Amino acid sequence: MSVKIQNISKVYGNLFALDNVSFEIGIGEVVGFIGPNGAGKSTTMKIMTGFIPPDSGEIWMNGINALEHPMAIKKLIGYLPEHNPLYQDLYVNEYLHYVAGIYRLDRKTSRKKIEEIIELTGLWNEQKKKIGNLSKGNKQRLGLAQALIHDPEILILDEPTSGLDPNQIIEIRNLISVAGKKKTVFLSTHIMQEVEAICDRVIIINNGRIIADDKPENLAGLAPAEIKTVLVETDKPVGNHLWKDIQEIEHIREMNNCRYLLETKIDKDIRPLIFNLAVKHGFTILSMTLREKSLEELFHELTHS
Repeated sequence: MSVKIQNISKVYGNLFALDNVSFEIGIGEVVGFIGPNGAGKSTTMKIMTGFIPPDSGEIWMNGINALEHPMAIKKLIGYLPEHNPLYQDLYVNEYLHYVAGIYRLDRKTSRKKIEEIIELTGLWNEQKKKIGNLSKGNKQRLGLAQALIHDPEILILDEPTSGLDPNQIIEIRNLISVAGKKKTVFLSTHIMQEVEAICDRVIIINNGRIIADDKPENLAGLAPAEIKTVLVETDKPVGNHLWKDIQEIEHIREMNNCRYLLETKIDKDIRPLIFNLAVKHGFTILSMTLREKSLEELFHELTHS
C-alpha cells in the first residue's frame, strides 16, 4: 500500500478540523479528495506532507512511518500547495535548480531532470523568464515542475487548477494524467468534471469526517433521496398541465428546444407512462433518456446540511 492514513485527528480549540480520518491509496492510483470549504482537505494534506502534526493517528508512506521518519517521507512526496508559493524574482530555470539543490540532486542529475521536467510541463519557452512575469497557468505548471523535480513516488496536489481558465485547466489536467500513469496521485479540487476525467477513485470529506470513498460511478447509491430524472425531447411544446397527468412526476423543468427534465423519487420507470401521454395528447417523442445523477449533484446531496 502506497499511502495509509489511520485514525488521524486534528483539533483547534473545541473544533475538530479532522475527526478520526482513515483511508488508503494504492500504488498508481489517482484519487480525488473533495469536500466543501472548511471540510478538512488542506489540513489533511498538510499533515500528510509533514507541514503540521496530527493530534492523534498514524501515517504510512510506502511502509515508512511518516511521523517517525519525516525526512525520509519528504523524499517520497511531491507537493503542490493550494497557494503555490514561488520566488517571484527568480528565473524559472534558476528556481528549478534551487529546488533540485534542496533535494540534494548532483549537478549532472539536476541538469537532466530540469530539462525533462521543463519539457514535460511545457515551460521550455518560459525558462529564462522571471517567475513574477509568468501567467497564472505557467505558474501552476512551475508548481507542478517543482513537485516533480526529484521524481517522487507520491504526488499531493492541493487545488492544482484553482484560478485557471478552461484551456489552462485542460493543460494542467493532462499533465496530472501523464504523471498519474507512473505515480500515486492525491489531489483536492472543487471541479467535479476534473474528478470524473482523471480520478480512479473519489474520497469525500465533510465536517472533518470521511463520508464516502469509492469509484465515481459507484457513488450514486450513497446519496439520500434518490431522484430518477428523464430527459424528454418532443416535436412541439408540451404544457406543464399535460405532464401533471402523470402523478408520479414530482418536478418539471422546461429547457430549450422542446426538452423537459421530469423528476420522480419513486422506484419506477415512468417512460411507458410518458409514451402513453404522448399518444393521448397527440405529440411525438423525438428522444427520451434516463439521466444519471451527476457527481456534482451527488456531492451536494451528501454534504448539504
